[in-house]
Amino acid sequence: METMEANDTSTKQAKRTPVLDDQLCFALYSTGLAMNKVYRKLLRKLDLTYPQYLVMLVLWEKDEQTVSEIGARLFLDSATLTPLLKRLEAAGLVSRTRSAADERQVVVALSPAGRAMEQEAAAIYDGVLCATACAPSDLAAIKSQLDMLRGKLADHT
Repeated sequence: METMEANDTSTKQAKRTPVLDDQLCFALYSTGLAMNKVYRKLLRKLDLTYPQYLVMLVLWEKDEQTVSEIGARLFLDSATLTPLLKRLEAAGLVSRTRSAADERQVVVALSPAGRAMEQEAAAIYDGVLCATACAPSDLAAIKSQLDMLRGKLADHT
C-alpha cells in the first residue's frame, strides 16, 4: 500500500500546475511590454508609435516598397498595416500610390519629412542600449537567439 501512495505522490509532483514565472511565453511577453515602454518614451520626441517606427525602419533601409513587402518584413498582414500607413501618410511622413505595373499593389515611399526623420531617429538605438544596461555584443547574442526561436516557432504554425 505504501508503494501505491509513493507512486501517486510522484505522479502528482510530475503533473504539477504550471507556474507563471516558469513560462517562457511570460518572460517574452513581459520583456516585450518593458521594451515597448522604453520605446514609447524615446519615440515621443518623434511623435511615432512603436509599430509606426518599425515601418519607418523598413522604409529607411529600402524606400518605395509595396504594402505586402513591408508586411512580410514586419510579420503583419495588410489589415493591420494599412491603418498604420494611413496615419504615417496623414503625418506627412510617407506617400501611398498604386503601382503602375500592378494596380492591385500599393507602393509606400518616404516623403522628404520621412527621410529627414531618419537622422533624428538615430538616437533611438543609443537610448535603448542605455536602458538595457547591456553590452552591444550581449544584445546581439540575445537577438540571435530570439531570431532562431522565432524561426523554429514559425515552422510549427
